[in-house]
Amino acid sequence: MKSIPHPNPTSSRLAGLVLATVLLAGCSTIGGWFDRDDNDAAAPAALTEYAPTVTVTPLWSAGVGDGEGRTGTGQGPAIDGGRVYAAGLDAGVRAFDLQTGAPAWHVPADGLRLAASPGVGDGLVVVGGLDGVVLALDAATGTERWRGKVGAEVTAPAAIAQGAVLVRSDDGRLTAFDAASGERRWFWAPQVPALTVRGADAPVLGPGYVFAGNDDGTLVALALQDGRVLWQLPVAQQEGRSELERMADVDGMPVLDGTTLLASSYREQTVAVDAPSGRPLWNVDHGGAGRIGVGPDKVVVSDRRGIVWGLDKASGSAIWQQDALARRNLSGVAVLGDHAVVGDFEGYLHWLRLEDGALAARVDAGEAIRSAPRVADGILVVQDIEGRVSAYQVQ
Repeated sequence: MKSIPHPNPTSSRLAGLVLATVLLAGCSTIGGWFDRDDNDAAAPAALTEYAPTVTVTPLWSAGVGDGEGRTGTGQGPAIDGGRVYAAGLDAGVRAFDLQTGAPAWHVPADGLRLAASPGVGDGLVVVGGLDGVVLALDAATGTERWRGKVGAEVTAPAAIAQGAVLVRSDDGRLTAFDAASGERRWFWAPQVPALTVRGADAPVLGPGYVFAGNDDGTLVALALQDGRVLWQLPVAQQEGRSELERMADVDGMPVLDGTTLLASSYREQTVAVDAPSGRPLWNVDHGGAGRIGVGPDKVVVSDRRGIVWGLDKASGSAIWQQDALARRNLSGVAVLGDHAVVGDFEGYLHWLRLEDGALAARVDAGEAIRSAPRVADGILVVQDIEGRVSAYQVQ
């Protein structure tokens, strides 16, 4: 972990190939995952010794079937109203009590391949599938409320608020459904590059707005009422001689912090934007395709090299960087209290101090973790690729 001076910041899916690309980005060689040689500069960094400064207590764990399997969709849980909702590819959707893990209900998949993480809001749990199905369930009981259909597989969680359900499909389209009836209201279809990172994340809703990251490296604001483009700007430029070099996906869910919108790109750039106007506030060369963690005064991002960065929220200046997790194919970031948390390819969760990025705790949560942990009511919940959902609390 190094302290950083404060510079002035400047302002068709090829599924198998894309999944391999993500794995390569995380650890440089596929062989590095399975035959690690700690003397090999391309191998994932070995776990380092450190002095724990907090105690992480496991609260409960439960299974949701076989998980996402080899789809590479990065399934994660959703939390709302004191419940955790999770899906397994062929096992359906389950609800658990956030505090105890007690099961509340289970809806079998019945032949659907539910690849997306659940989205939750307005009394609904919505899950998408590999055949383009959109399944809306009653959050209290699991009863099916309606189902819809889009033209491509759905691997991103839905965003639900203000009477609307927003679904991002893997052809880049955003489709708005009426939350009560399931009737399609509108869709918006951007141009999609030939090669993109596997998987996607939810848009985020503001009052009358939909904010979404796109596979071409842009961030867009749409009118929630009719899908009109209000503004669009690049998070990262698509530059390079090959499709691989030009990959610039904004796949992590943007974060709306007051009136500031934060987003990060696979090309390791992170931006802050005035959400109503689209006016850029800052742009820095640290970031990644996963979710951003936002604390009171810092933004935390993990890049594709496995470096975790702590950025000043007001300016984007780098405050610290943590190199100990290099090439460990890190998940996106969650913030819990005074710590940022990331998962890795071996199933470890790493707690880093927000103040300086120092390693504070480590927990073995099971198998590989591709989706950022989720946090609510002081509890962190994570789902591994084998469908194990685990909850933790910091003492």
